Amino acid sequence: MTWVPLLLANPSPCLRLLVLRNLLTQEHNEEIKELEKIRENDQLVSGLLQLQAADGSWGKEAVTGNTPGETIQITARSLTRLGYLGFGLEHPAVQQGAQYLFRFQREDGSWPLCHYSSDGEGEGNYEVISLQTSLPLRGLAACGYATDPRVEKAYEWLLEQRLEDGAWPTGIAHGNYGGVAGYRRLAHSRWGCRSNTTGALACLALHPQLRHTPEAKQALDLLLACETRERHHLGFDVARIIGAEESRGFLTFYACFDIAQILDLCWRIGASREDTRVAELVNYVRELQGPYGLWEYQPKPQASRWVTYDILNSLTRIARESDWISLEPRTPFRPYPEKKKRY
Repeated sequence: MTWVPLLLANPSPCLRLLVLRNLLTQEHNEEIKELEKIRENDQLVSGLLQLQAADGSWGKEAVTGNTPGETIQITARSLTRLGYLGFGLEHPAVQQGAQYLFRFQREDGSWPLCHYSSDGEGEGNYEVISLQTSLPLRGLAACGYATDPRVEKAYEWLLEQRLEDGAWPTGIAHGNYGGVAGYRRLAHSRWGCRSNTTGALACLALHPQLRHTPEAKQALDLLLACETRERHHLGFDVARIIGAEESRGFLTFYACFDIAQILDLCWRIGASREDTRVAELVNYVRELQGPYGLWEYQPKPQASRWVTYDILNSLTRIARESDWISLEPRTPFRPYPEKKKRY
């Protein structure tokens, strides 16, 4: 038995629709027309639509876990789910949610930073953290607003926060870059934060032009230099989008190194299997495929079919050859390098 009947037997109309369109490349048939009619009845969608407030926002009931930034970030994450499930800017709930976010967008294109302490990684409070904008930006871009002039301005702000080495920093506190904890460290960046860099790249990857720019490629190159194999995090981002995993943290939002998410970024940005790091990730993930063609998401098995769809979608789209060129040396990555002794 292959993954095809297992995914098409899933009770989620949204999952079946995505499988038919993206994995089986079908676009016009009676089953797709039927699924389009009933997809709002999907439990992942119906409950979310019912929780939307009159002003277009979503509150704490829409997510599980702690969510700094409250309604702005929760609304952004709700839009990320709707966009992932295939709902675009033509849907009323998406339009209302987007307008709610635009109400809080600043003149420079960013969204306000919630009151967030540096939590032991420096003194005082951060003045700027790129995640304050990349999280709302991802929700809007996922729903088709990437080329909206207001969103383009947010992209400009996000790119302005980028370091010269291609990464995004933890943030700025009192005019200084915030410290980088080991779990967020990048192999070839002094001040670069993996969580902030992942958040920024997840936005760039959804833009039709910016995803192919040197800025996006350099950021992906830095992420690929973090060569870890965290099996239990494989598919974490998708599991969180559909609500199987709790939505927690701010600086730690992308703390998990999710190889499935990295593969998704690879095909969107244009990294090919000519890069040995990408080829090894592909081979590693294929070795984890179960006997029935599924990848089990170990922490929450109910998300396994969604994770399987996402991985298959990436594996079928990652090219064997492209104009992708890696400029980062391949070096062993250590999140907490040993300090040199003085004597």
